Amino acid sequence: MSQKAVVLSGALGRMGQEIKQLVRESSVLDLGCEVDRNGVVTEFGSVKSSSDVVIDFSSPEMFRKALAWAQTQEIPFVSGTTGLEESDFAELKKAAQKIPVLWAANMSLGINFLLSLLPQLRALDGYDIQVEELHHNRKLDSPSGTAKILQNQLVESLGRDLPDPVAIRGGGIFGIHKVWVMAEEEYLVLEHTALNRKIFARGAVRAAEWILSRPPGQYQIKDMLGVGE
Repeated sequence: MSQKAVVLSGALGRMGQEIKQLVRESSVLDLGCEVDRNGVVTEFGSVKSSSDVVIDFSSPEMFRKALAWAQTQEIPFVSGTTGLEESDFAELKKAAQKIPVLWAANMSLGINFLLSLLPQLRALDGYDIQVEELHHNRKLDSPSGTAKILQNQLVESLGRDLPDPVAIRGGGIFGIHKVWVMAEEEYLVLEHTALNRKIFARGAVRAAEWILSRPPGQYQIKDMLGVGE
């Protein structure tokens, strides 16, 4: 099977560089064109090569252009761009009527698998639950976006309010997220540790490989993993 050409949006960013390396290692994908506001190709209208899928890790402005272009080309769209507005998610939903789209705030396969486990905590009625996250001392947002995702999933699954996530900043910790599940006689800890940003790039590349064979629709990482409710 011939490799499928990727248009990489945000190619010169840190995530773009990681994705580029993994695409080169893929037996399914090949790097077709790099689009970046600081690159040689700055606009999607300048993309001349044949394209099969878009991977976008850029800015909200570039995200909008990438999504619009993917629709004109009728090719799948995968994005991990954050900072989007409600109108952007509405456009994603609209685009899904025409092309397969997958957006995730966190592309880590491990985090998404952890998210799929959280609804099962309904079985432990009455247990105290606390989300905790640890990151390096240079991280500004607190709690992290991933901690908020875990918290929202727990509140939705359990149908009750929970204490706010605990955020710890120190040293060079890349990222640790924990869900504490506590009773008087025992406790359980669900923990995910990120070692570097390649986990997000790997998730994006795997999503691009997976979505190639999917019909138009709006997908999540859990659909690719075959887990969750």
